[in-house]
Amino acid sequence: MSERVPEYDFQTIEPRWQRYWQERELFRAQEDPTKRKFYLLEMFPYPSGNLHMGHVRNYVLGDVLARYKMAQGYAVLHPMGWDAFGLPAENAAAQRKVHPADWTMQNIRHMKRQFNQLGIAYDWRRELSTHHPGYYKWTQWLFLKMYEMGLAYRKGGLVNWDPVDQTVLANEQVIDGRGWRTGAPIVKRRLEQWYFKITAYAERLLNDLDRLEGWPERVIVQQRNWIGRSEGAYIDFQVVETGEIMRVFTTRPDTVFGVTFMSLAPEHPFLDEVVAKSEHAGRVMPVVEEMRRQSLEKRMDEAAEKEGIFTGFHVRNPVNGDIVPLWVANYALIDYGTGAVMAVPAHDQRDFEFARKYGLPVRVVIRPPETELDPATMTEAYVEDGVQVNSGPFDGLPNREAMAKIVSYFEEKKIGERAVTYRLRDWLISRQRYWGVPIPVIYEEDGSITPVPEEDLPVVHPRDVEFRIEGGNPLARHAGFVHCISPKTGKPARRETDTMDTFVDSSWYFLRFTCPRYEEGMIDPHAARYWMPVDQYVGGAEHAVLHLLYARFITKVLYDLGLSPVEEPFENLFTQGMVIKDGAKMSKSLGNVVTPDEMIEKYGADTARLFSLFAAPPDQDLEWSDTGVEGCHRFLNRLWRTFHELKEHAAESPHYDPTALDEEERELRRLLHETIQRVTVDVEERFKFNTAIAATMEFVNQLQTLTPPFSEPMRGLLRECLETLPKLLNPFAPHLAEELWSRLGKSGSVLEAGWPKADPEALVRERVTVVVQVNGKVRGRIQVPAGADETTVQEAALQEPNVRRHVEGKTVRRTIYVPDKLINLVVG
Repeated sequence: MSERVPEYDFQTIEPRWQRYWQERELFRAQEDPTKRKFYLLEMFPYPSGNLHMGHVRNYVLGDVLARYKMAQGYAVLHPMGWDAFGLPAENAAAQRKVHPADWTMQNIRHMKRQFNQLGIAYDWRRELSTHHPGYYKWTQWLFLKMYEMGLAYRKGGLVNWDPVDQTVLANEQVIDGRGWRTGAPIVKRRLEQWYFKITAYAERLLNDLDRLEGWPERVIVQQRNWIGRSEGAYIDFQVVETGEIMRVFTTRPDTVFGVTFMSLAPEHPFLDEVVAKSEHAGRVMPVVEEMRRQSLEKRMDEAAEKEGIFTGFHVRNPVNGDIVPLWVANYALIDYGTGAVMAVPAHDQRDFEFARKYGLPVRVVIRPPETELDPATMTEAYVEDGVQVNSGPFDGLPNREAMAKIVSYFEEKKIGERAVTYRLRDWLISRQRYWGVPIPVIYEEDGSITPVPEEDLPVVHPRDVEFRIEGGNPLARHAGFVHCISPKTGKPARRETDTMDTFVDSSWYFLRFTCPRYEEGMIDPHAARYWMPVDQYVGGAEHAVLHLLYARFITKVLYDLGLSPVEEPFENLFTQGMVIKDGAKMSKSLGNVVTPDEMIEKYGADTARLFSLFAAPPDQDLEWSDTGVEGCHRFLNRLWRTFHELKEHAAESPHYDPTALDEEERELRRLLHETIQRVTVDVEERFKFNTAIAATMEFVNQLQTLTPPFSEPMRGLLRECLETLPKLLNPFAPHLAEELWSRLGKSGSVLEAGWPKADPEALVRERVTVVVQVNGKVRGRIQVPAGADETTVQEAALQEPNVRRHVEGKTVRRTIYVPDKLINLVVG
């Protein structure tokens, strides 16, 4: 039979079906009120020029679910676009003397070809790119709306400066003191910048995490910790030398009587505004600058050396009048509270270590219920609950009870108040680059801000700009862009030359995918109501507090503007594991990438897809293996041969009488429907595509064992098996699935044939395998009728030769029986 099997010619098969899908617009998404909708989205890529197999895994995972839902009859929205702004294009422009727009479009064309070669079921009619003026017009419009709402504002302050990319970064883009993209150590600069007031949404962002039941718990925890809600109190200390108020936040108001110094974060504005202009500047500021250069990782490490310097200034404690020194400490963080910390060495371990190092006093104000504490002999801070001491009118109170009373005292004396603070800081969106969305504001001659009128949007980039290897912002050097006439006064004015953080572009693209060509507004309300929220979002966990947090924030803003029908954009989130090669994450910078192009040429797209899905569970890292790829290719060839060898024996129709099948044939039918059930559950409920493929492989292995001649009912069952196989294969290896479907004489796409359903009656096992133990050790396995009683199973077990040998001459004293699974004979 094998001589008559045609060759599995994937190089011909795959392009043919890709053309077929494209010509028929098979993946076209349409709102259909008679259908259930399913919006499946993978995080759209930056068009860097080449996909590698690390990227492919992400998109193929999503495609499995999209094709599965299409086969189930859902109206499926599965779009793709490009997160196209960013520094790599600008750097390429400087190095290769090519405009960023040209470089970006060239990369998009190449990557789109790669997506199509992989057979990803995208609706390309909805393609969008964030660098297109038709898209970023609405990003600018959103900025103007947020400016009107008081959510976009400009202020001066210390910012994170990436010296390699020569631009500022948001706090979320600084990872362990280094730039998220370049890895360069971040330095602090004082600049006027634009911010989005994400802190106004902190409580909603935090509370609504409880609604995200379909998100991984680790992502929820990361966002919760990043938002960082703290309940406590503000207390107003006074700088003795200047009289100004120094407000601190504390979660331990019960320790305020134990303050023996105050520590400032190195970034605190008091240092630049007062200390730097004082007689102490020469001694203090060089040390402060050194602290500012330290990585956040080092400063937050509790085991690291505590460093500081006395500013020469003092503050007065408002509760007892004590005058204490004002220090700068490297472990004080500007992003927590106010950046000024009341230091209580007796009851905070970091303050304790700092005090011991610099010879500062330690004052106990909470003692254990049964003992006294001697500050001179303490070896660590006492941080447990206890009883107030040295705390004026609050002495003798349990500290938890004293907390509320002390805060009431602050409020009564007008020296402080109850407060909730967040670790989250406002989102710094200014970037000193060309290849981003221009911020649509104009500065008048007097420095006042005029928003660009909506009718003048979009503010587009000039094309004739100069890109320099050493960096800098080309927009700021382009006189024709900078100088303009104010629409408000008619007088000369200048444009803002900063562009927006590219994370702004990606914080609403999922809404625009519902209506990419809509011109009457940012979002078509009808389309958004039908498609939103995204039912399944797929992407990397590295975006937990970047893109995912920003997208949630902007969606809530758009909800408040009446533009988004939902407050949370993503119903379910799946974060896939990485692809590892040669012991490291597959990455162009490490030189360990495998491209889909070379995979497709040698093995075909379906093999590339199958390996990326089968080699590891989707949520775990996948170790690249050439032998694993070859194994997947061999399986597809084996499936191809088995299908063709059995096809010539199959009936023309899958209709047959199941009761006419013999026992072995009924077992094959049971295995078929068990495979349908396993694949369905693994895709729909468990997101375990590797085990879904394993189930399909097991079924193909069983089909391989079949040999003719076949009875007439068996020929009908064979037809059912062969018609089911392409349907099950379609999400994983769609080209081969289509080819097999067509070779059954079927017209149309296998996608349109529906998803198979398991027959509950076929799943009932007639016989089961029972493990036989003798005195707890496995001695055999027997086949018995399903549901057989203990006596029947025991009799069958005693007939098994190896079991009989182990019980010979002994008495069966009792049996332990787990129905349909195991029997243990206890003999003696």
